[in-house]
Order: sequence, then C-alpha cells, then structure tokens
Amino acid sequence: MDTSPPSTLRLTDFSHGGGCGCKISPSVLRDIIARSSTGIVPRDLLVGIETADDAAVYRVNERQAIVATTDFFMPIVDDPFDFGSIAAANALSDVYAMGGSPLFALAVVGMPVDRLPIDTIRRILDGGESLCAKAGVPIAGGHTIDSVEPIYGLVAIGLVDPEHLKRNRGALAGDALILGKPLGIGIYSAALKKQLLPNTPGMALGLMKGVHALTDVTGFGLLGHLLEICRASAGGAKIQFERVPLLPDAAALARLGLVTGASSRNWSSYGHEVDGNLGATERALLTDPQTSGGLLVACSPDAVDDVLRAFHADGFDRATVIGRIIPGEPRVVVDAGHAEAIAAHRQAHAA
Repeated sequence: MDTSPPSTLRLTDFSHGGGCGCKISPSVLRDIIARSSTGIVPRDLLVGIETADDAAVYRVNERQAIVATTDFFMPIVDDPFDFGSIAAANALSDVYAMGGSPLFALAVVGMPVDRLPIDTIRRILDGGESLCAKAGVPIAGGHTIDSVEPIYGLVAIGLVDPEHLKRNRGALAGDALILGKPLGIGIYSAALKKQLLPNTPGMALGLMKGVHALTDVTGFGLLGHLLEICRASAGGAKIQFERVPLLPDAAALARLGLVTGASSRNWSSYGHEVDGNLGATERALLTDPQTSGGLLVACSPDAVDDVLRAFHADGFDRATVIGRIIPGEPRVVVDAGHAEAIAAHRQAHAA
C-alpha cells in the first residue's frame, strides 16, 4: 500500500464513469461485433471473439500458446496509487481467467497532462508497477497519449498449455458454479482495496480437468458474464441469491438506491434472459459492474473441493458455490427467495 501523503485532488472528478462500469453495454457490444467482418481466422488462433471470452489465445506449438488481452478504464477511486493497482489487477485477471500465467505487460496510459500534476500521473503508474511486481510480472513498455480523461490499464501477455486452456464455454449440465470474490464493487467503491488481489487461482484451475469453463466477472456483472458462459456452452444456469457472497454494506447501499448507471444498462441488455422474482436490490447486486471482480468457475461436482482449496490457498476466503449449470436454453434462473430479508440478515451479521 502506498504511504505517500494524501492529496486533495479527486481523480473521479475527471471521469464520466469509473472502472469496468465504463464498458459499452452488452447488447450494444454484441451488435457492434455482429456487424464486424470475421477477418482472418488462422488454424492456430484457438480463441478469438466468437464467444466474448476474456483473452485471445494463439497456439505457438503443441505445449505453448500465447494469451493476449488488454484492459483499461477511467478512475474508480480517488487515490492515484490505488487506481493504478486496481487497473493492473483487473487486466492481469483476464490471463488468469484463461488458465494462463502472465509473462509481461505493456502500460496503456492516457492523461490530461494540462490538468493532472506529473506527480499524480507518476503515482498511478507506480500503483500498476507495484501490483505487477508482486505478481512477478514486468511492465516492459507501453504507449501514452494526452487525453481529456485519465485512462490507465495494461496489455497483458501470458502463456498457457493448450491442453490446460480454460474458456467461458464447455460448462456441462450438473456443473457447480463457484464465485471467487464477493459482489458489490460498483455499489461500494470504498471496498475496492479488497479487489487488489489478482486472480492467481486461475493458474491452478487451468490444470484441473474437472474445471470445464472459466471467466472473470467484470463490467457486465455476475448475470452478464454467467450468460456468456451459458451461450457459449449451450446450456442454462441456476443460482441461489442467498449463496452469492457480497461485500459489507453493498446490500444496504443498494436498498438506498446507490447503484451505478451501468447496472441499469446491463439489466436492459440481458434482463429478458433472466428468470426469477428479482426485486430492485438483488437485481442491482447481480448486475453490478465489477472492477477486478472474481473468477467464475463451472466445474464437475467432484472437483468442487479442489477448486475451493485453490481459492483459499491464495487468500480468497469468500469463494463459494452459488449454483449450477442446468440443461436447456441459455438463460439464468435466480432463486431469489426472500432476497430483501436475506440481504438485511447478512448485513446485520457483517456489521
């Protein structure tokens, strides 16, 4: 954690939206991609844009494939060091979500240099470099532009054995669904420092044959990224709201209406693909855009204990089973139960 004296400058005042809440809505993005040409698809391009997966993967030989991704956004917190750290963790997560190991990264930097002090920009970069150093990932270069809003992120490059590659497709009916981190980041930005843990369990999960599908939960919320697994796997899913881990105070803030605009855009994009008697609170939590959110795993029931051990070994003590994959069309069924009472009960116990 950075120990520099606090600044009165508020980074979030410079951006119209923060973190993964900046993402284009799922329905608009699908429309854009649908209108794009397929382009060149080499035989060794193992993963492209076809299932909205977390990274591109290109096979180099029988035992090695390159994992490549980029992720950047505008400030979601005011502390420059924390902003850089969170953005870096979020970018590396896409490599881990493919079962890969990061090799190096390139910085993507856009800053309003006439309005942000150089020291502030340097602290943003310091935060990203610090997080990457802890993960053993060098930042080997990058690109900078003068922009109207602060933007920071990474191009992350990694390696994976094609045999151990994990995708957001391949989930089977009966698979357990495990979420690695609690929800509520968009609602409760004060808890963002808990999201500085990079999703390192992805490397161990990539080696498990019982793990059938893997992704990370980011800007489209839990429901949006679970629907991507369902579409790619040609199946449905059922989750229990009472089992979904939440950050402290997230439910209370959602009940007060303190939710992000991205949450409503997410629901407008895919709410018609979700079944269940959802109230405003649970809908806000399940569509809440996550920045450096948790891994979402579909695994065989007999692999659940091994998956949870992998999470717990890396400090992800809130990882838990939240539902299962079911046969049928690509939809998500939410067993909300008495969701308002459940959220209030959990809030009281967390206090």
